[in-house]
Amino acid sequence: MTEEPPIQKDPGPTGLDYRFDCKPDFSFLTVQIPAGETLKVEASAMATMDTNIKMKTKMKGGFRRLLTKESLFINEFTAENGPGEIGIAPGSPGDMDHVQLQGSTIFLQNSAYVCSTLGVNLETKWQGLTKGFFSGEGLFLIKCSGTGDLWFSTYGAMIPIDVDGEYVVDNHYIVAFEETLDYTIGRVGGYKSLFFSGEGLTCHFRGYGRVWIQTRQVPAFSSWVYPFRPSKKND
Repeated sequence: MTEEPPIQKDPGPTGLDYRFDCKPDFSFLTVQIPAGETLKVEASAMATMDTNIKMKTKMKGGFRRLLTKESLFINEFTAENGPGEIGIAPGSPGDMDHVQLQGSTIFLQNSAYVCSTLGVNLETKWQGLTKGFFSGEGLFLIKCSGTGDLWFSTYGAMIPIDVDGEYVVDNHYIVAFEETLDYTIGRVGGYKSLFFSGEGLTCHFRGYGRVWIQTRQVPAFSSWVYPFRPSKKND
Protein backbone atom coordinates (compact mmCIF):
# COMPACT_ATOMS: atom_id res chain seq x y z
CA MET A 1 0.00 0.00 0.00
CA THR A 2 1.51 3.31 -1.09
CA GLU A 3 1.81 6.16 1.37
CA GLU A 4 0.03 9.47 0.68
CA PRO A 5 2.21 12.53 0.08
CA PRO A 6 2.48 14.68 3.23
CA ILE A 7 0.14 17.60 3.77
CA GLN A 8 1.93 20.81 2.81
CA LYS A 9 1.63 24.20 4.48
CA ASP A 10 2.99 27.46 3.16
CA PRO A 11 4.22 30.22 5.47
CA GLY A 12 2.09 33.28 6.00
CA PRO A 13 -1.09 34.30 7.81
CA THR A 14 -3.52 32.70 5.34
CA GLY A 15 -1.73 29.53 4.27
CA LEU A 16 -4.07 26.52 4.21
CA ASP A 17 -2.95 22.92 4.58
CA TYR A 18 -3.10 21.06 1.27
CA ARG A 19 -1.77 18.05 -0.60
CA PHE A 20 -1.10 17.25 -4.25
CA ASP A 21 -1.58 13.68 -5.50
CA CYS A 22 -0.83 12.10 -8.90
CA LYS A 23 1.54 14.90 -10.04
CA PRO A 24 2.44 15.83 -12.70
CA ASP A 25 0.17 13.95 -15.11
CA PHE A 26 -3.26 13.97 -13.44
CA SER A 27 -2.83 16.24 -10.43
CA PHE A 28 -5.45 16.05 -7.68
CA LEU A 29 -5.68 18.65 -4.91
CA THR A 30 -6.83 18.08 -1.32
CA VAL A 31 -7.37 21.17 0.86
CA GLN A 32 -8.10 21.37 4.58
CA ILE A 33 -10.67 24.13 5.19
CA PRO A 34 -10.64 25.47 8.78
CA ALA A 35 -13.95 25.81 10.59
CA GLY A 36 -15.94 28.81 9.40
CA GLU A 37 -13.64 29.52 6.40
CA THR A 38 -14.50 29.41 2.71
CA LEU A 39 -12.71 28.21 -0.43
CA LYS A 40 -13.66 29.46 -3.91
CA VAL A 41 -13.54 26.67 -6.52
CA GLU A 42 -14.03 26.64 -10.29
CA ALA A 43 -17.41 25.17 -11.23
CA SER A 44 -17.45 21.35 -11.65
CA ALA A 45 -13.96 20.91 -10.11
CA MET A 46 -15.10 19.55 -6.72
CA ALA A 47 -14.56 15.76 -6.58
CA THR A 48 -14.98 14.90 -2.87
CA MET A 49 -15.80 16.69 0.37
CA ASP A 50 -16.72 16.14 4.00
CA THR A 51 -20.42 16.26 4.85
CA ASN A 52 -20.08 19.40 6.99
CA ILE A 53 -18.90 21.45 4.00
CA LYS A 54 -21.69 23.50 2.43
CA MET A 55 -21.68 24.89 -1.12
CA LYS A 56 -23.00 28.13 -2.55
CA THR A 57 -22.82 29.12 -6.23
CA LYS A 58 -22.04 32.68 -7.25
CA MET A 59 -21.66 34.32 -10.64
CA LYS A 60 -18.23 35.79 -11.34
CA GLY A 61 -17.09 37.85 -14.30
CA GLY A 62 -20.47 38.55 -15.91
CA PHE A 63 -20.51 39.14 -19.66
CA ARG A 64 -16.71 39.26 -19.92
CA ARG A 65 -16.46 35.79 -18.37
CA LEU A 66 -19.04 34.59 -20.90
CA LEU A 67 -16.88 35.79 -23.80
CA THR A 68 -13.96 33.67 -22.60
CA LYS A 69 -16.13 30.53 -23.05
CA GLU A 70 -15.28 29.57 -19.47
CA SER A 71 -17.73 28.88 -16.64
CA LEU A 72 -19.76 31.86 -15.42
CA PHE A 73 -19.92 30.42 -11.93
CA ILE A 74 -17.60 30.02 -8.95
CA ASN A 75 -18.65 27.65 -6.17
CA GLU A 76 -17.93 28.65 -2.58
CA PHE A 77 -17.35 25.82 -0.09
CA THR A 78 -17.62 26.69 3.62
CA ALA A 79 -16.67 24.40 6.51
CA GLU A 80 -19.51 24.61 9.04
CA ASN A 81 -19.48 23.20 12.59
CA GLY A 82 -15.82 22.23 12.36
CA PRO A 83 -12.99 21.91 9.82
CA GLY A 84 -13.46 19.94 6.62
CA GLU A 85 -11.54 18.41 3.72
CA ILE A 86 -12.27 18.91 0.02
CA GLY A 87 -10.82 17.12 -3.02
CA ILE A 88 -10.50 19.08 -6.27
CA ALA A 89 -9.88 17.76 -9.79
CA PRO A 90 -9.29 20.23 -12.69
CA GLY A 91 -10.82 19.49 -16.07
CA SER A 92 -7.59 19.16 -18.04
CA PRO A 93 -5.06 16.32 -17.63
CA GLY A 94 -1.92 17.93 -16.25
CA ASP A 95 -0.14 19.52 -13.34
CA MET A 96 -1.11 22.01 -10.64
CA ASP A 97 0.79 24.63 -8.68
CA HIS A 98 0.16 26.81 -5.64
CA VAL A 99 1.07 30.43 -4.95
CA GLN A 100 0.42 32.42 -1.80
CA LEU A 101 -0.28 35.98 -2.79
CA GLN A 102 0.91 38.69 -0.41
CA GLY A 103 -0.68 41.79 -1.91
CA SER A 104 0.65 40.73 -5.31
CA THR A 105 -0.95 39.94 -8.68
CA ILE A 106 -0.77 37.00 -11.08
CA PHE A 107 -2.45 36.71 -14.48
CA LEU A 108 -3.81 33.33 -15.58
CA GLN A 109 -4.86 32.11 -18.99
CA ASN A 110 -8.62 31.51 -19.22
CA SER A 111 -8.70 27.82 -18.28
CA ALA A 112 -5.95 27.78 -15.61
CA TYR A 113 -7.87 28.89 -12.49
CA VAL A 114 -8.70 26.08 -10.02
CA CYS A 115 -9.45 27.58 -6.60
CA SER A 116 -8.49 30.24 -4.06
CA THR A 117 -9.26 31.61 -0.61
CA LEU A 118 -11.63 34.56 -0.14
CA GLY A 119 -8.78 37.09 0.13
CA VAL A 120 -7.88 36.53 -3.54
CA ASN A 121 -9.83 38.82 -5.88
CA LEU A 122 -10.73 37.45 -9.32
CA GLU A 123 -11.24 39.80 -12.26
CA THR A 124 -11.18 39.53 -16.04
CA LYS A 125 -8.61 41.72 -17.76
CA TRP A 126 -9.13 43.02 -21.29
CA GLN A 127 -6.03 42.29 -23.38
CA GLY A 128 -7.01 44.66 -26.18
CA LEU A 129 -8.05 43.61 -29.67
CA THR A 130 -4.51 43.13 -30.96
CA LYS A 131 -3.18 41.08 -28.05
CA GLY A 132 -6.40 39.14 -27.58
CA PHE A 133 -6.97 38.30 -31.24
CA PHE A 134 -3.45 37.08 -31.85
CA SER A 135 -2.68 35.49 -28.49
CA GLY A 136 -4.64 32.29 -29.10
CA GLU A 137 -5.85 32.42 -25.51
CA GLY A 138 -8.87 34.69 -25.91
CA LEU A 139 -9.51 38.38 -25.33
CA PHE A 140 -9.37 38.18 -21.54
CA LEU A 141 -6.99 37.01 -18.84
CA ILE A 142 -7.96 36.20 -15.26
CA LYS A 143 -6.40 38.70 -12.87
CA CYS A 144 -5.77 37.24 -9.40
CA SER A 145 -4.78 39.76 -6.75
CA GLY A 146 -4.86 40.32 -3.00
CA THR A 147 -3.71 38.10 -0.14
CA GLY A 148 -4.34 34.39 0.14
CA ASP A 149 -3.88 30.97 -1.45
CA LEU A 150 -4.22 30.44 -5.20
CA TRP A 151 -4.09 27.15 -7.09
CA PHE A 152 -3.97 26.83 -10.89
CA SER A 153 -3.59 24.02 -13.42
CA THR A 154 -2.09 23.20 -16.81
CA TYR A 155 -2.50 20.91 -19.77
CA GLY A 156 0.64 18.77 -19.43
CA ALA A 157 3.40 19.30 -16.89
CA MET A 158 4.30 22.74 -15.51
CA ILE A 159 7.64 24.57 -15.55
CA PRO A 160 8.25 27.85 -13.67
CA ILE A 161 10.71 30.21 -15.35
CA ASP A 162 12.23 33.24 -13.62
CA VAL A 163 12.66 36.06 -16.15
CA ASP A 164 15.27 38.75 -15.64
CA GLY A 165 15.32 40.94 -18.74
CA GLU A 166 13.58 39.46 -21.78
CA TYR A 167 12.12 36.05 -22.62
CA VAL A 168 9.97 34.64 -25.43
CA VAL A 169 7.24 31.98 -25.01
CA ASP A 170 4.84 30.53 -27.58
CA ASN A 171 1.39 31.81 -26.61
CA HIS A 172 -0.22 28.37 -26.34
CA TYR A 173 2.29 27.30 -23.68
CA ILE A 174 1.68 30.19 -21.26
CA VAL A 175 -0.17 29.28 -18.06
CA ALA A 176 0.46 32.26 -15.79
CA PHE A 177 2.78 35.22 -15.23
CA GLU A 178 3.41 37.84 -12.58
CA GLU A 179 2.23 41.44 -12.93
CA THR A 180 5.82 42.69 -12.78
CA LEU A 181 6.29 41.48 -16.36
CA ASP A 182 5.16 43.45 -19.40
CA TYR A 183 4.50 41.64 -22.67
CA THR A 184 3.88 42.13 -26.37
CA ILE A 185 2.64 39.69 -29.03
CA GLY A 186 4.89 38.99 -32.02
CA ARG A 187 6.08 36.45 -34.59
CA VAL A 188 9.09 34.15 -34.53
CA GLY A 189 9.91 34.92 -38.17
CA GLY A 190 8.13 36.46 -41.15
CA TYR A 191 4.57 35.80 -42.31
CA LYS A 192 5.68 32.72 -44.26
CA SER A 193 7.07 31.26 -41.05
CA LEU A 194 3.85 32.10 -39.22
CA PHE A 195 1.65 30.08 -41.58
CA PHE A 196 3.96 27.26 -42.72
CA SER A 197 6.60 26.66 -40.05
CA GLY A 198 4.27 25.12 -37.45
CA GLU A 199 5.32 27.83 -34.98
CA GLY A 200 2.63 30.25 -33.85
CA LEU A 201 2.68 33.72 -32.38
CA THR A 202 4.82 34.38 -29.33
CA CYS A 203 4.65 36.44 -26.17
CA HIS A 204 7.72 38.61 -25.62
CA PHE A 205 8.10 39.26 -21.88
CA ARG A 206 10.16 42.10 -20.45
CA GLY A 207 11.06 42.86 -16.85
CA TYR A 208 11.63 40.75 -13.76
CA GLY A 209 9.20 38.07 -12.59
CA ARG A 210 8.02 34.51 -13.00
CA VAL A 211 6.28 32.83 -15.93
CA TRP A 212 4.66 29.40 -15.67
CA ILE A 213 4.52 27.36 -18.87
CA GLN A 214 2.89 24.04 -19.75
CA THR A 215 4.65 21.24 -21.65
CA ARG A 216 1.73 20.51 -24.00
CA GLN A 217 -0.81 22.51 -25.97
CA VAL A 218 -4.30 21.55 -27.11
CA PRO A 219 -3.99 22.60 -30.81
CA ALA A 220 -0.85 20.47 -31.27
CA PHE A 221 -2.56 17.47 -29.66
CA SER A 222 -5.63 17.96 -31.87
CA SER A 223 -3.42 17.96 -34.98
CA TRP A 224 -1.68 14.79 -33.81
CA VAL A 225 -5.01 13.00 -33.18
CA TYR A 226 -6.69 14.16 -36.41
CA PRO A 227 -5.27 11.45 -38.76
CA PHE A 228 -6.56 8.73 -36.39
CA ARG A 229 -10.15 9.98 -36.28
CA PRO A 230 -12.93 7.62 -37.42
CA SER A 231 -14.10 8.41 -40.92
CA LYS A 232 -17.10 7.29 -42.96
CA LYS A 233 -16.52 5.38 -46.15
CA ASN A 234 -18.41 6.49 -49.23
CA ASP A 235 -20.74 3.87 -50.66
